[in-house]
Amino acid sequence: MRWGIQNIDIVAGLFAQHALLAILPTVIGLLLAVPLAAVLRGRRAARTIAVVIAGIVFTIPSLALFVVIPAVIGTAILNPANVVIALSLYSLALLLRTALDALDAVPRDVREAAEAMGYGPLRRTLTVDLALAVPVLLPGLRVVAVTNVSMVSVGAVIGVGGLGNLFTTGYQRSYPDQIIAGLIAILVLALVVDRVLALIGWALTRWARAGDQSAAAARGAKAART
Repeated sequence: MRWGIQNIDIVAGLFAQHALLAILPTVIGLLLAVPLAAVLRGRRAARTIAVVIAGIVFTIPSLALFVVIPAVIGTAILNPANVVIALSLYSLALLLRTALDALDAVPRDVREAAEAMGYGPLRRTLTVDLALAVPVLLPGLRVVAVTNVSMVSVGAVIGVGGLGNLFTTGYQRSYPDQIIAGLIAILVLALVVDRVLALIGWALTRWARAGDQSAAAARGAKAART
């Protein structure tokens, strides 16, 4: 811990790099998973195939993927884009099933009501389905984001790992304080990311709390009358 305080500028720089390498793939995975889930929702065979492929992708060891991607797309081995691409694939693989479940959770009568009001498929998906899918989608997104925070550290083995570099250098120098500083910083980052996503979810689901309050008030009024 003393090392982290004495070298706060180094830790801060690695913290920012780590946050970028973890958050960017999460956003990319979300932006890919939701539209793909919307397309696959009504196509049972294609949906099954996509879910199976996503499961296979997630079983590939992250380190192997970090090493293979440069050979496939021609980037340098130390290019941070390799970590971003690999974690984006993992994020997509994890979020696809969650996005499908979230869209499935939208009540059929709500979708039919939107269609009766003249909403086309795209408009209904963007303005109705996604809003109602947030309570199911957000917990999965939080898991993926925190998972990415931890998986970025693996990139330190190839020289691009943000705070994970403190693990490799600390191990090479037999300096536990440096390793502990990295562990604490990663834990703090994971907690911050999780709390920020929780607050975003809270802000986006005010309609759910309003509905719960209205239902509670109605039950209270009914109980008072009886």
